[in-house]
Amino acid sequence: MNKISIKLGLLFLAFILVIEAGLFFYLYNGLANTRISEELEGLRLRGNSHRDVLEKHHDPATLSHVALMESEAETDVIIANEKGEIIRTSAPLLKGAKEAVEQWKGSSLAYQGEIMQGDWKSQPYIATASPIKVNKQSYGTVYMFKDTKDIQEMIARLQHHFYVVGAISVVFSIITIFALSKFITIPLIRMKQATQKLSQGDFSVRLGAHSRDELGQLGTSIQTLANELQRLKQERNEFLSSISHELQTPLTYLKGYADVAKRQSNSEDERNKYLNIIQEEAQRLSQLLKDLFQLAQLDQHTFLIQKQKIELYTYLKNIVEHFDLALKEKDIRLDFNCPKGIEFNIDPERFQQVVVNLLDNALKYSDDETEISLSVEKLPKRVNIVFKDQGIGIPSTDLPYVFDKLYRVEKSRSRKSGGHGLGLSIVKEIVEAHGGKVTIESKLGQGTTVKISLREDV
Repeated sequence: MNKISIKLGLLFLAFILVIEAGLFFYLYNGLANTRISEELEGLRLRGNSHRDVLEKHHDPATLSHVALMESEAETDVIIANEKGEIIRTSAPLLKGAKEAVEQWKGSSLAYQGEIMQGDWKSQPYIATASPIKVNKQSYGTVYMFKDTKDIQEMIARLQHHFYVVGAISVVFSIITIFALSKFITIPLIRMKQATQKLSQGDFSVRLGAHSRDELGQLGTSIQTLANELQRLKQERNEFLSSISHELQTPLTYLKGYADVAKRQSNSEDERNKYLNIIQEEAQRLSQLLKDLFQLAQLDQHTFLIQKQKIELYTYLKNIVEHFDLALKEKDIRLDFNCPKGIEFNIDPERFQQVVVNLLDNALKYSDDETEISLSVEKLPKRVNIVFKDQGIGIPSTDLPYVFDKLYRVEKSRSRKSGGHGLGLSIVKEIVEAHGGKVTIESKLGQGTTVKISLREDV
């Protein structure tokens, strides 16, 4: 009883049995009543037929002929005169027929005939009466009788047929319903097994969507969930691997240079050199942990965005000016194009991280004597901010993953290139927290374009 196929089967079977019982009961009553009505109507019409003959030939020979005809039939006849006295009968006669005629003597009868006894269940016979009239004068009555034993046997045979058909239909209903319920529950059982695997950390489930109904849609949803969990598991493993590598590298340098700095043979300049390296690696490690903490806040939706109306030209100009020295060192020209007077609601502190990260990436991966552009375009209810450089670009195979956490295009992870693969992830999260969208286009050797699209608050 714990299986859903059994529960569904029993539920469907109960409904089907109730419906079948109602239909069989209705059909049986209808057929039985129809057959009994036909028997009564046939008996009445037979009496009317004898009445019609006797109205035309009301003589002893005709009376005897009618009585003789019924003596060889399954029905009996009693012919009474206008006074109700019996003048002819068929033989043998049903027991109690004459007594019944005596009781019915003097009854007012319709010319088309009437049913005098219709109770076939408890009485030994059914009977009809057809009055004989000539020129509207009563000449007597034709009484027709039929043994109810034949009717009861006919009804018994009808019941037997219904019992047999009912039993067969119940058996087939049971087989069909349980087969169908099994067929219906097979996908559910597979889904149950799949969810059990998912709960155990096994995401390699395969649920083929063989139908477009609710079960097929549910299977597709579970399969999508499994694929997403598999992807998240893979990303988690890659993330942990990347984190361990990113943490291991500065820690290795810290330990290594600390050991070297402790040597008594080191000069003051060498010791200061090693201490500076240790300080740089410590700052790098601190920044990595800070960025990881920011991403954790963003993922948990605890990263608050406090917007205020900012005049973009002045705001972006102040950020750009902090890059003057770095730009001069590489002889890179910065083309800043932002119309004055554009005001927009942003979080100045958080959005500064976006601008700094993107400008820092553009500067880091651009060759000497190239150009970086920062342009702002005001559209109806929207502002586009575009960062473009003429740097080394990003391979097309890496482009879809650049916003993933700890993903770095340069697989060598050299310290010289800097960065730990979190900058663009933070950019994406902050922009989306502002209700905006960030996209990136790049071609290897031709540079990179990053576009931020922010919509006005409604």
